[in-house]
Amino acid sequence: MNPVCPVPPDCFDPACTRCPRLVDFLTRVRARHPGYHAAPVPPFGDPEARLLIVGLAPGMHGANASGRPFTGDFAGILLYQTLFEMGFASAPESSSRDDGLKLRDCRITNAVKCLPPENKPLTPEVRACNDYLARELALLAPGSVVLALGTVAHNAVLRALGLRQSAHRFGHGHEHALGNGLMLVDSYHCSRYNTQTGRLTSEMFKVVFAQVKRHLDGS
Repeated sequence: MNPVCPVPPDCFDPACTRCPRLVDFLTRVRARHPGYHAAPVPPFGDPEARLLIVGLAPGMHGANASGRPFTGDFAGILLYQTLFEMGFASAPESSSRDDGLKLRDCRITNAVKCLPPENKPLTPEVRACNDYLARELALLAPGSVVLALGTVAHNAVLRALGLRQSAHRFGHGHEHALGNGLMLVDSYHCSRYNTQTGRLTSEMFKVVFAQVKRHLDGS
C-alpha cells in the first residue's frame, strides 16, 4: 500500500475526536460498512508540492471508503483526469490507495477530514478542523498555489491564514494574492451536481489548472 502523504504529524490526526457529531456518524457508518476506511482521511500527494488542492470533505462511498481524497467517488473522475492531463498525476484514474498512482508537485486535502452527514459539515466542524489546514498551508514554499474547490474550501483557506473573507470573494477562476508568497485560485467544486448541470465543464476546469500552471511556472 502506498504511504499517505508524510506531512508532520500535527498536520493530521487519524484518531481525531474533536467533532462529536462526526465521530458518532462515522461509528454508525463503520457498523454499516465494515470494509470502509470510515475515519479521518489524510492528505495525499507530494509533501513538498507547490500546489495544494483543498476540497470540502470526504464522500460517503469515495474517500470515506478508500481513505484517499477524491478516490472512488464521482468528483474524483474529473479531478484525477485533469491532474493527469496537466502533468500533475501519473495516471488518469484513482481507484484505491494501493493503485500505484503518484502525484507530481501536487497534494490534495480537504477542509474537513471526516465524512459529514449529507456531505454538509457544520460551520463549527469546519473551524475545528481548520488548524490542520493551517499547518498544511505552512508547509508551502513561497510561489506555491492553493486551489480551492468551492466556497467552503475557499473560506477555510482564508480562515487558516487569518485573512478576511470580505477582502477575497470566491468566484470561479478568481485569483487572490495572499500576501505571504501564496496565490489562491478558485474553482467550482467538481461534484456530480456541478458537472451534470453544466455549471462546471471539463474545459472550464482545465482553464483553471492552466492558471495554476502559469503561476507555478512563473515562480
